[in-house]
Formats: sequence, structure tokens, C-alpha cells
Amino acid sequence: MSKPEAPRRLADNEAQVIVSNLRISPRKLNLVAAMIRNLPAGRAVATLTFSKRRIAHQVKKALESAIANAENNHSLDVDRLVVARAEVGRSIVMRRFHARGRGRASRVEKWFSHLKIVVAERAQDDAGTEGGAA
Repeated sequence: MSKPEAPRRLADNEAQVIVSNLRISPRKLNLVAAMIRNLPAGRAVATLTFSKRRIAHQVKKALESAIANAENNHSLDVDRLVVARAEVGRSIVMRRFHARGRGRASRVEKWFSHLKIVVAERAQDDAGTEGGAA
């Protein structure tokens, strides 16, 4: 006998992707996530494509996965998708030691992060207003 199916935590017009253990500190990842929050999905992909940050490529792959989830799993319209939430969380911290002079050591911390991107389909009447605003 298996567990009962859990109810869906997202709204019917939302799809998400979760990426665990990205090798970047949460503070740096949050700068990239802030660039795409509340943007239309197409513009967010373009922003990440031309970003100079190293992690932007992995965030772009996650965003494209969320868009694919919305289209294939939830039958949402790709042209009306908006990045509703881009959440960054702490993961593990690998601690290493760096040898210093006179027999001492200092600690090196290698931070990891979690990333959660939720895309939502906006209403039909809001679709026309976004194109005119620049």
C-alpha cells in the first residue's frame, strides 16, 4: 500500500523547477535571480543569455526547464508566461583549510545554493500591456 497522492501546492496556472546544490554562494546567485524576477519568460531568457555572470548559464537552463514544464505538463501558453518567483536558498557549506605561514591554517568555505523558479501564466488582458512598456 502506498501513500496517498499529495495535493498540488502550486496554482493551476503555475509551473516550477527546483535546482539543488548549485556551486555558488547564495548571495551571488540572488543577484542573478533578481535580474529575472517579474519579467516575461522570453525577456528573462534573453537577459540571462547576455549576462556576464558565470552562473547565468545554469539559471537559464533552469528557467527553460520551468518553461518546458509549463508547456508540456500543465498545458500553459508559453507566450504569456512570467517569472512569478525566483527563490534562492542555502545548501551545504564545504569547509576546507588553507595552509598559512608559520604552521597556521585558515578556513575556506565553499558555499552551495538551491534555486526555485516558478513561472505563471498571466491573464489574457494583461498580455497586451506588457509589450508597450519599455
